Amino acid sequence: MCRIFVSADPASYESRTRSVRLHGVVTSVRLENLHWAVLEEIAARDGLSVAHLIETLYDELVAERGAVGNFASFLRVCALRYENLIAQGLIPRDASVPIRSLDAERVLGALPRPVAAWRGQRSLS
Repeated sequence: MCRIFVSADPASYESRTRSVRLHGVVTSVRLENLHWAVLEEIAARDGLSVAHLIETLYDELVAERGAVGNFASFLRVCALRYENLIAQGLIPRDASVPIRSLDAERVLGALPRPVAAWRGQRSLS
């Protein structure tokens, strides 16, 4: 089982720092190359630069939650969630279909209810 994971190209899990501008303020974000690649794909689907995608995600997160905790972790979860939604068939695999064209309520409505592990109540059994 583990060979499937450990055979990954080491370059995919090397970290890279990028400087981004969030409303005129320059900040840096450090992510693994694989996460950057997924964010690049998400951005390209809607004709955005990665910097613009990150700024949009930041703004929408602040509007929804009122604050931003660990933004780099949030971006990692965005990349993983994107891949998971594709695997579930809730986002088309065809990268020419813009994310903005999808019905967010339909996609979100098809997701399973949150489990206890997502609320910090993790079971290892």
